[in-house]
Amino acid sequence: MAAPRRQIKLFAHLLNTGNQMGGWRHPEAHAGGLHDIHYFLAMAQSAEAAKFDAVFFADGPGFRRVEGKDAFSRMDVGKLEPITMLAALAMGTRHIGLIATASTSFNEPYNIARKFASLDHISKGRAGWNAVTSTGENEAHNFNQRTLNDHDTRYQRAEEFIDVVRGLWDSWEDDAFLLDKESGRYFDPDKLHALGHDGPNFFVHGPLNVGRAPQGHPLLVQAGGSPAGRSLGARTADAIFTVNPPLDVAKAFYADMKQRVVAHGRRADDLKIMPSIQVVIGATAREAAEKAAYLDNLIHPDLALSWLQMSLGGVDLSGYPLDGPLPEIPPTKGGHSLRQGVIDRARRFDLTIRQIATHVAATRLGERFVGTATEIADILQHQFEESAADGFVVSPPYLPGGLDEFIAGVVPILRERGLFRTEYEGATLRENLGLSRPENLFVAQPERHVEPEIWQKSAPAGESTV
Repeated sequence: MAAPRRQIKLFAHLLNTGNQMGGWRHPEAHAGGLHDIHYFLAMAQSAEAAKFDAVFFADGPGFRRVEGKDAFSRMDVGKLEPITMLAALAMGTRHIGLIATASTSFNEPYNIARKFASLDHISKGRAGWNAVTSTGENEAHNFNQRTLNDHDTRYQRAEEFIDVVRGLWDSWEDDAFLLDKESGRYFDPDKLHALGHDGPNFFVHGPLNVGRAPQGHPLLVQAGGSPAGRSLGARTADAIFTVNPPLDVAKAFYADMKQRVVAHGRRADDLKIMPSIQVVIGATAREAAEKAAYLDNLIHPDLALSWLQMSLGGVDLSGYPLDGPLPEIPPTKGGHSLRQGVIDRARRFDLTIRQIATHVAATRLGERFVGTATEIADILQHQFEESAADGFVVSPPYLPGGLDEFIAGVVPILRERGLFRTEYEGATLRENLGLSRPENLFVAQPERHVEPEIWQKSAPAGESTV
């Protein structure tokens, strides 16, 4: 029997009122939906009706620092806490995955393990965690830190953080809860395991006080493109979010990540590469180009420049001519992959500061595809079949209109070509992505068992056992 044809995976990135920095000003953008759960629920339900794999919410516990008088035009200054929001969305959806960002720099592993395991139970197996290390000084200032840790320190913490979370998710074996009313045995204590972790950054004994999640582990997503980020992603992630660079660069990244995954003893298909794309669709190519130009004109010029400076790690470009080339950029503590991606794009296409600033503010660095629905479908099919992507994170420039246009125009074409599902394949996010359910660490390696310290022990008179 022939193997089933590979199909494109689709996530919807529902960032406030759109992923383009001026998109909130578009007539079809719901600028007032920022704190309205019904606004986000309607979009999640639309994506589910179209059979998207998941909705995704980026997040950060603070403000990105942007210089200048543009501050009033920013649309990223307020957002709902995503795990709370996804729990609400779970009540109004049945199939679509629910992915939220949470930082390894400004959280504790036990809290993250507990929240996402709970979300997986609430959603019946649809939760996903996008693990990031954070790159903003303001975020550090909100968590009792005078300065942001350097890149290597953040990734060393992230490595240990993720390992602790995954270990905690295996605290309970799948059949640990007996619920035997006759015998009075609520659970089997032999199937509860402490973690006993004592490392450079964390001392976490465990066990987790949430039963094993329906997916075993909620989906683990990462986005790092630096060598450290690639290594961590290849070892632990189920999906990688990436900007969508030119095709040759995307293919090289895809091949590198798949090789790294195999080197860690995993199957190449165990990791899904999901570039972020922004599309502008028109009835004709000319109409689409006019729509893209209109959207670009909605971006305040000061905002474009300051967003570029932020993307480069906080450098000051005010002394350079806007219509001149991007100067040499010194290393910073910010995100390496984003910074290098901006520099590479400016050099590759010989862009001026003004041009690269507009591009970054319009697309967050990824490729923007402008054309008819058929032309967009052609591009996605080509990238997919050329092994540059396993799917795409659709990041509409404005919401909800941009998502509606993609669903109405591009999805039916992909479906007609056999490249996208007509129905969900399974009940969980992992099943719909074609990913296996992780084996419990303590079942696979019984010697790793650590006795929980929750059993009350006898103590000398006068001493507490609590």
